[in-house]
Amino acid sequence: MNYANMLAVALAEAQTGFDEGGVPVGAALFDAGGKLLGRGRNRRVQDNDPSVHGETDAFRKAGRQTNYRDKILVTTLAPCWYCSGLIRQFNIGTVVVGESANFEGHLDWLKEAGVKVIELNDPACTALMRRFIKQSPQIWFEDIGESK
Repeated sequence: MNYANMLAVALAEAQTGFDEGGVPVGAALFDAGGKLLGRGRNRRVQDNDPSVHGETDAFRKAGRQTNYRDKILVTTLAPCWYCSGLIRQFNIGTVVVGESANFEGHLDWLKEAGVKVIELNDPACTALMRRFIKQSPQIWFEDIGESK
């Protein structure tokens, strides 16, 4: 499985979100054979909807699946509690994370539930998020549920 190519889909979504003035988190859901099922990005700012995270957007766009255990969710940033809950609720089997330096997320919680977590430590994902945090700290803290 070429996780770098899968991450490129999510990173393109993150870049689009950044260009739109939103939080640059992109995600994509793939089947066990690597076929793209859905892709999305954090659109909380663009849509004025706090529930549209990158992972939830990709999940919704993938449409209904009969089983998620064999699915691969690729995200540019370690998932927050909300998205980690979605992963556990639907038993998504594998999560590929672009980076967790800017936000650690809840990877241990996912691993404890039997989710296969693959961290790529991708420099492009890290740099894009760092740029956003520096440029828009108030939106970043709002996104992760912190007051600053």
